[in-house]
Amino acid sequence: MRSKSGILPIFCGIAGALVAKAYDNSRYDNVVVYWGQNSYGATHTDKQNFQKPLSFYCEDDAIDVFPVAFVDVFFGPGGVPSMNLANVCLLPPHIFVLHEALLLSDMQSIGQLHIPWYQFAQSKLVTLSLGGATGAVGFSSDDQATAFAKQIWDMFLGGSSDMRPFGDAILDGIDLDIEGGTSAHYAAFVNAIRILAKGASKKYYVTAAPQCVFPDAALGEVLNNAIFDANWNFGLWDGWARTTSPNKDVKIFIGAPASNTAAGSGYVDPDTLKTIAVQMRKSFPSFGGVMLWDASQAYANNRYDLAIKNSLVAAGGTGFTYPVCAAPAWTAGTAYQAGSKVSYGGYLWQAKWYASSQPTNIPNGEWSAISACSGGDTPGDTTTTTTTGPTTTPTTTPTTTPTTTKTTTTTKPPSQPSPTSCEGVPAWSETAIYNANNQVVYNSHLWTAKWWTQGDKPGDGQWGPWTDNGPCDKQTTLTTTTVTSTSKIPAPTAGACSGVADWSESATYTQGMKVVYKQHLWTAQWWTQGDTPGVEQWGPWKDEGACSTGNLDNPERFLRIQPVGW
Repeated sequence: MRSKSGILPIFCGIAGALVAKAYDNSRYDNVVVYWGQNSYGATHTDKQNFQKPLSFYCEDDAIDVFPVAFVDVFFGPGGVPSMNLANVCLLPPHIFVLHEALLLSDMQSIGQLHIPWYQFAQSKLVTLSLGGATGAVGFSSDDQATAFAKQIWDMFLGGSSDMRPFGDAILDGIDLDIEGGTSAHYAAFVNAIRILAKGASKKYYVTAAPQCVFPDAALGEVLNNAIFDANWNFGLWDGWARTTSPNKDVKIFIGAPASNTAAGSGYVDPDTLKTIAVQMRKSFPSFGGVMLWDASQAYANNRYDLAIKNSLVAAGGTGFTYPVCAAPAWTAGTAYQAGSKVSYGGYLWQAKWYASSQPTNIPNGEWSAISACSGGDTPGDTTTTTTTGPTTTPTTTPTTTPTTTKTTTTTKPPSQPSPTSCEGVPAWSETAIYNANNQVVYNSHLWTAKWWTQGDKPGDGQWGPWTDNGPCDKQTTLTTTTVTSTSKIPAPTAGACSGVADWSESATYTQGMKVVYKQHLWTAQWWTQGDTPGVEQWGPWKDEGACSTGNLDNPERFLRIQPVGW
């Protein structure tokens, strides 16, 4: 393998790799660990535990996927990407610029990263992670994103280029760890990679590391519009995986720091994470395993990665049996106390606080989905078949148990809702204002408003303000709508917008800052720049209401609409 013309040798494998099992993304016990940033070295001074070459972490079966982190500048010197590999490349200021004139001739020997010829047996995946916390990343157009995909393909994946930083090694895919900006044009980038990979002799993977519960600000759009194989996070993502994602086989991973110095918060001891991971594995069919940050921290923390891997293997790597929907079915019009559990729509739900609305997967809703389920109050038939076969239990010296149980489960989805009586419910109106729990009929279905809404068409968008209660029965007669009350929506007190600057596309705003846009007062919920207030349902701006100088032109324009007879 070349080493003088801009080539960084990269190898990774395990002893006896000729018989290593192939990577299987459908399993429930995969472990993903980021490598490249020497996270331990950023918080400690004992160099013996600093990040080692990649080959060091490949000596057993504990880790299945290594995202190499990060390509943190998309368009560097000469228009090519640049990469930061911390202590692996010692070119000041620790930036490995992927430009032929600045490559290994200016770097100390790194003892080889080790992605070897037997990587092609795919016992482990090595992918390229783009982004990071301080990454200068993003695209200005779909055309730019598509061109960048071709550049990444030629330099790191299945293409060809005079500039191959890892030589002849072909990485297994890309990972998006986009922690700032927006997801604009990333769908074009991912789809271009998918097109380039069509017909290839090996499978390429596309993964992502959302920073938040669904919908993630930086990756929400691309996740909804491009096919991913895995996401390194959980939260509300099971609902997204099974209903919204273009790839209904996408796997969701729990993301966790590998030690208490690997992140500012979120660390739990190995026993706690093992308990959480096993519970998620038994509760959600989209569960794929655990993602850790990072390899240096995991190894220094008594092999945190190995402890988690062993617990997942013990819980079973294949097959999923839906838990029974043992809780009572949710009933409309019922008030539930905090902690109450119900069955609805193929999930077990728990009330976060006093709850009366229909359970739905939204970040700030009244309900939390604690498990997928079938049977009981949500009809469904589950068939489980059992076979016997070998499995490998990872330890620092891998051992094999000859006869363990493999379970494959096929579950019939919950039945569709029966026709609903829509008698007396008005048709949806684009100009009407609706409050939470108001009901309308649209396209012969009954819909319930989750929150205040006007002009949002029922059924437009998975995470819109309307809940579909099912089809109306054929006997339904629609009625007109009459205003029976005129409760005003709270508006800012007189002068609330006085002295507040208008929103500016070029300005930077931090949490708590206020602006005026389209005669409404808006508060930033987190750092933002260029995000227009009100454009996205889950965007960074909170609408505080219409501005007021103490004299509303028409105070009765804010109305709560109720059907006749309520």
